[in-house]
Amino acid sequence: MSIAKLSGLHAYSDMLGGMSTARVTVTLPKEQVQHIRESTDNVSGFIAEAVADRLRGQAIDEYLDAYQAEHGAFTEQELHDAETSLNPWTPSMQAAA
Repeated sequence: MSIAKLSGLHAYSDMLGGMSTARVTVTLPKEQVQHIRESTDNVSGFIAEAVADRLRGQAIDEYLDAYQAEHGAFTEQELHDAETSLNPWTPSMQAAA
């Protein structure tokens, strides 16, 4: 995987800071709008963060697809190790909670 592709993952982490903005209109279910307004006074910031999260996820998916295309599919052990290291609620932690 190239450094340029990997650095693209980091670009999404900076999407909320210092970027110019554009006004758009979106349509959401009333219940979602109600929950957003109950959780924040900054609806635009909430939506911008959700979009940034989605774009970051897409970039990660693209990176993982390209990685597997170049190096082969992840093994069951690799998937297990990744899940264990990325998931804060592994079985041993759940037992301690």
